[in-house]
Amino acid sequence: MIIDAHQHFWIASRGDYPWMTPDLKILYRDYLPEDLAPILDAHHVTKTILVQAAPTVEETEFLLRLAEATDYVAGVVGWLDMAADDFPEQFHRLRAHRKFVGIRPMLQDMDDDAWILRPEVLRNVECLLEFDFPLDLLVHPRHLPHIAVLLERYPALRAVIDHAAKPPIKERVLQPWQDWMEQISRYDNVMCKLSSLITQADLEHWTSEDIEPYVRHAVYVFGTNAVMFGSDWPYCLLGGSYGDVLAALRAALPTDLTYGELSTIFGSNAKKFYKLDQ
Repeated sequence: MIIDAHQHFWIASRGDYPWMTPDLKILYRDYLPEDLAPILDAHHVTKTILVQAAPTVEETEFLLRLAEATDYVAGVVGWLDMAADDFPEQFHRLRAHRKFVGIRPMLQDMDDDAWILRPEVLRNVECLLEFDFPLDLLVHPRHLPHIAVLLERYPALRAVIDHAAKPPIKERVLQPWQDWMEQISRYDNVMCKLSSLITQADLEHWTSEDIEPYVRHAVYVFGTNAVMFGSDWPYCLLGGSYGDVLAALRAALPTDLTYGELSTIFGSNAKKFYKLDQ
């Protein structure tokens, strides 16, 4: 069973996607379950995790409605204001939905790179910790020192680094990303999504060899039990098709992985992290 641990849907006219502008062309249109279904069938992907793309509760509720009507969507990683006083109430309200499986603050868009360490945010992180609820971390390499501080304070936090922290693949730079990822990988409840990597490379001229050092380092430090496949569809279309993403990751992975290890990367790790069997 292949699980895509990271994909999106949106309706452009909703108006709560501040990053979505006409110059993005291929992304500036609606993407909905009926668009992805035949692609998943073609690549034998059975389930997906639908991830927020707007910092609004309204979008999260929209995604939950889509998920309820879409069998292949196993869960939704939504957005809540983690600095808000009423976060606990909003969190428990959404937790009542059977497909609400995670929360993602859009840290990459914050003016303060250390926003996740603000006292009012940490109080709400403790709420996630109390219920062992997953936190997706949308970050760039510059955020990783702050994530390391967060994990040092809350070593039991169940978290995942989205898109391997978007390393500078186009520039072929490994450090200090490499060292920070190794430090973060030491925490038992932290995973890494091998997603959206082709969009960090040269969009028009990338090859699987470009992402290979980053994929293999993530697999080496996190281990095969703590990395997971994600397509980042339709955002990945900036660099290639769904099939291109799958093929690039398969080519970039270490060649000596067993069938069981590949199965964990492409399925069971996402199932375990998001508790999809509960």
